[in-house]
Amino acid sequence: MVATLVQPTGPAHTRVLSVGASRGNLDVPNDDLVGPIDSSDEWIRQRTGIVQRRRASKEIGAIDLAVAAGEEAIAKSGLDRSQIDGVIISTISNVAVTPSMAALAAHRLGLTPAAAFDISAACAGYVYGVGQADALVRSGVCTNVLVIGAEKLSDVVDPTDRSISFLLGDGAGAVVVGPSDHTGIGPTVWGSDGEKWDTISMTSTFEEYRESPGVVAWPTLRQDGQTVFRWAVWEMAKVARQTLEASGLEPADLAAFIPHQANMRIIDELAKQLKLPETVAIARDIELQGNTSAASIPLAMHSLLAERPELSGGLALTIGFGAGLVYGAQVIELP
Repeated sequence: MVATLVQPTGPAHTRVLSVGASRGNLDVPNDDLVGPIDSSDEWIRQRTGIVQRRRASKEIGAIDLAVAAGEEAIAKSGLDRSQIDGVIISTISNVAVTPSMAALAAHRLGLTPAAAFDISAACAGYVYGVGQADALVRSGVCTNVLVIGAEKLSDVVDPTDRSISFLLGDGAGAVVVGPSDHTGIGPTVWGSDGEKWDTISMTSTFEEYRESPGVVAWPTLRQDGQTVFRWAVWEMAKVARQTLEASGLEPADLAAFIPHQANMRIIDELAKQLKLPETVAIARDIELQGNTSAASIPLAMHSLLAERPELSGGLALTIGFGAGLVYGAQVIELP
């Protein structure tokens, strides 16, 4: 007789139970950064909408930001820590290639022996993590999953790089994804365009740095800003519309639009392309936080709910896009 494998099953629906945030402890205004890039506060505001960015001091690492955001999300979820059996961290700023940041975060958060792993999908990473958490819970593999986007991008910035240095901030945002009696997380629409792989990248590889120390500088982030801007505005508007269609929604059904906080002009242009009605609240956390890659969407959600608590329970379109080039979007019910 051939043995039969047992396949676990889970709940039909999931939702985001809670959100937590941790921001860098330093306010860094534009005037502090303009000298090395021969720029001005006015230029940065006009091109990006950023007035200041939050960055973390030397003794605070991305893991510290991740744990602080996770603590708040867990506390707000109402769950016992033993009920959280999965931890996903999206980051491009882990100080070690291995082991994962998620494994250490799970330990520090008292979630052992939860499954824990990192993903690298840059500014789309949070949406990728929520998509995976949704699938893990609905499949019965996990009961509740903590998803964190955590970045300390100030560690990978060249202050003289005019393409990206003034954009970036530090922070972490976290959500708990768990079972629901109704659909609280819609279909994830995601993908990649590797043809534009080098549009946002590092200035060199760690191998090149190792082989030529003193000749090759420490790798830092750079981007082709114009190419990224055009791609984000035109291609991501299509992805956003696909996500609404996959979710069976119209723009007027939304309570909020929470895009990756890459650039205020991109946010405003996407809202225009989607023809969002005035009733839809638009997250603009970038003004005071800067671009925090994988952390930006949950940080923006956290700020928006703090400012507008009546949005709780409403539907929000979230969309992330960035290095890879990768993208991901989904509609969620706000916690």
